[in-house]
Amino acid sequence: MAKKKISAPVKAKTPRTLVQTRIIDDVFTDAVDSVKPKFEVDIDAYVNRLWEANPDLHALLQDAPGLEEARDQLYSYLEKSERKIFEVDNDLHILEKSTVRETIRVFKSIIGPVNEYRTGVSALDYLFKLARGKTDEVRHDVSPGFLLEFINLFRGIDGRSNIYFESKQAKKGIPDFLQMEGRKASEARTEILNELSSNMKKYLRKYPSGLEEEVITWRKANKKRILKYFNATEKDWDDHTWHLKHVIRDAQPLLDLIELTEEQRQAITLAANNKVPFGITPYYLSLMDNQLNIGYDHAVRAQVIPPPGYVTQMVENRENRGLQFDFMGEHDTSPVDLVTRRYPGIAILKPFNTCAQICVYCQRNWEIDEVLDPKAMAKSEQIRSALSWMDDNPAVGDVLITGGDPLVMKNDSLKILLDEVSSKKHVYRIRIGSRTPVVLPQRLTQETVELLASYVEFGKRQVSIITHFEHSYEITPEAMDAIKRIRKAGMMVYNQQVFTVENSRRFESVKLRLDLKSIGVDPYYMFNMKGKDETKQYMVPIARILQELKEEARLLPGLDRTDEPVFNVPKLGKNHLRAWQDHRLVMIMPNGSRVYEFHPWEKNIHPVPPYNYLDVPIYDYLEELAARGENIRDYRTIWFYY
Repeated sequence: MAKKKISAPVKAKTPRTLVQTRIIDDVFTDAVDSVKPKFEVDIDAYVNRLWEANPDLHALLQDAPGLEEARDQLYSYLEKSERKIFEVDNDLHILEKSTVRETIRVFKSIIGPVNEYRTGVSALDYLFKLARGKTDEVRHDVSPGFLLEFINLFRGIDGRSNIYFESKQAKKGIPDFLQMEGRKASEARTEILNELSSNMKKYLRKYPSGLEEEVITWRKANKKRILKYFNATEKDWDDHTWHLKHVIRDAQPLLDLIELTEEQRQAITLAANNKVPFGITPYYLSLMDNQLNIGYDHAVRAQVIPPPGYVTQMVENRENRGLQFDFMGEHDTSPVDLVTRRYPGIAILKPFNTCAQICVYCQRNWEIDEVLDPKAMAKSEQIRSALSWMDDNPAVGDVLITGGDPLVMKNDSLKILLDEVSSKKHVYRIRIGSRTPVVLPQRLTQETVELLASYVEFGKRQVSIITHFEHSYEITPEAMDAIKRIRKAGMMVYNQQVFTVENSRRFESVKLRLDLKSIGVDPYYMFNMKGKDETKQYMVPIARILQELKEEARLLPGLDRTDEPVFNVPKLGKNHLRAWQDHRLVMIMPNGSRVYEFHPWEKNIHPVPPYNYLDVPIYDYLEELAARGENIRDYRTIWFYY
């Protein structure tokens, strides 16, 4: 492997409570009260920016006799604005016209009475009061995030989104390369494409993978230190059962082996003392930087070290966590114990209710009692009942075996289960949902891989591994070797990435896609984080996942961007985020949160009600990125993704 110098480390995160938050304007070119902390935000400065963004709308709201008259006049104004972009002499660029149409569509939806009724909020009422100088009435309700949403909407409606030009409107025009012919045109186009590629590579260098020589060297030292701590040998390290016996369940080994923040130490201790599921394999610990100021391992740590708020909520809701944290409504989509079904041809089978380690934002954190729970294996009568249900439902041909992590089961138990599932003639695909390639690749021995591959029958039955790499820093030589064994045995490996604040920076997920493909893993889904209160600080606005899809992933060849960004609608299933027709923005809340109406996958097939979702504010997300040292200007177009 070629030696490669790693870019400067990521800036270590400062606790949010200590950040003197930079209050930034709509296009991030200058500061509005940049020295004041968040609780002293000057709302008046943002209100002034709002009316500067579109003086016509300000005048309309200011002069209307009442709220309903203002609504009627706004609809008339928006209709005229939309018609104007179809006029022959309109000199806006056609792509800017597209933005005008989209912002008008969104604004019409937000001021719609039915959406005010459904959400219990009227953004128009807040705008109406602000336009009439009643700022004091709403000062404690509206946030900079709310105002920035409308600053950008107002600009977008007026054809001044600043997406393409930051100082003026984008006008009609044809790029030079399209006015040329032949080799000259090709050379001009090549120069543009090379610049795009070069810019992307600058970002990619910020995110080293675990395949780079310098990182491998660090981790060899980590492994040596961990083995010495546990009085173990290299042979032990290669044995997955050794790792399972030495899963770290409290703070002390971490304190002895790596640097922790005080917040991390307290959270781990609180989790251990209150029996909140927590665990880290020695192998996964070796992926963590031993010093905090290195900072490349932020996504690794965030996977398994819970924030204090998460632990507190888990403790407070110990008795009712099955109801409190079951975001996907699995209680209501389980026709029989151990089975979940939300689609016509697919069912989930959960025979084993624990993992080698615990992911903080696990979808099923409410089900798992402890890492490597000795009672994790389902009772034999439950498994028999679930398998019998499959016999009674031959429409189910794709079975996802997950849990927990079924590959933590012993091979003998795994074989008994797979023998039963594969004996059902209507089952044409078996998927194994497992994070062992990431957290314990030693588990995927040649013997285990051969067992799984023995159920493959080309032309009749597939067996695939569905895994969960979150960051390039998790991709290691050991993981690559495990994937290689699986692929050589005739099975595919697919990755489901959860899009969180830890992998959402510019081109961070692009780097993951490229590194996954390099080791033989196909990107499969990019999940918008589930709206679970206990893990809210990990969440990213839907606008950012759409921005990533269009502005970053789009620069890759199609074979590298095979993942589909999705939102999981509770009780119903996945909604494809790339499809405008399956969701719409219906309200901006006073705190800057967007409310989305999601239509189910059954749309145009079966009449199922939509689902309203309260997103995290874009403004809050950008503040978090700023606290992590990001240049927020890089994200300035995020407001125009709906």
